[in-house]
Amino acid sequence: MYDVIALGELLVDLAERTKDENGYPTLAANPGGAPGNFLAALSAYGKKTAFLAKVGDDTFGHLLTGTMRRAGIDTRGILISPDTFTTLAFVTFDAHGDRSFAFARKPGADTQLRWEEIDPAMLAESRVFHFGSLSCTDEPARTATQKAAAYARAHGRLVTYDPNYRAPLWKTEQEAREQILWGLSQADIVKISDDEVRFLWGCGPEEGAERLLADFGVRLAMVTCGPKGCLLQNAGAAVRVAAPRVLPVDTTGAGDIFGGSAVSRLLQLGRAPEALTEDELTAIGRFAATAASLSTQYPGGISAIVPEETVLRCMEG
Repeated sequence: MYDVIALGELLVDLAERTKDENGYPTLAANPGGAPGNFLAALSAYGKKTAFLAKVGDDTFGHLLTGTMRRAGIDTRGILISPDTFTTLAFVTFDAHGDRSFAFARKPGADTQLRWEEIDPAMLAESRVFHFGSLSCTDEPARTATQKAAAYARAHGRLVTYDPNYRAPLWKTEQEAREQILWGLSQADIVKISDDEVRFLWGCGPEEGAERLLADFGVRLAMVTCGPKGCLLQNAGAAVRVAAPRVLPVDTTGAGDIFGGSAVSRLLQLGRAPEALTEDELTAIGRFAATAASLSTQYPGGISAIVPEETVLRCMEG
């Protein structure tokens, strides 16, 4: 039995490290894709995970599969496509370590995953099904995602969702909004950023969390606010949690690491999301915010996940 199985994009982040005198960057390749980062955090913090994804039959595709395996993620659901290349994300940074993205994905292998290629038994063997919006940008992965979510819900699995909005990957803002709102309607637990709340509804974290609970039936809303920490809210309580102060060098994957860390603590507690007390929400938020913040001190996503002992030590300090 898996604790969490995720479906979605698995790609390589080509992150800027330096520029020459003409402005051409030197790029460092790192494993990426929000669901992979999410699962890697869960695995690092003691949970059993598996991935449903597709990569190209190329150097990066094979490297990514090996990285997932070394991270403790079951890779039997990762397919190798002979017809499309592994998706590449080009990541540049501002002075604060915040990112901008461009993508080589026309199409990328991750968009070509078909429902017929997924073993439903893997979904049935997991306590939690996780997905994000980027597997809904293109067909056939959109239909595969919709059917996987329907299967998980029909079999009583907990569903977690991360909008992970990346404007360059959508044809229009309207399409992005429609697909993200559909994803929210499928989820028991949502990890969403304050920027994504603003994109969807033009409001702040508190109103965004209220909307998730009241309009979408979400049982636990987790709104991340970057260095300002996070807001966690269910039907019975709402808590604001501060993030530890760090000097970030790369924020890639921090939100995904927050999500995976939070779900690892939720599963450890073994309680329904809507039944969590204020103290339990605070404990989940503190662990996740600390793990995510510490990861920003290192380059990359998966490679930046710090050990559980390091997170706990920072929380005690």
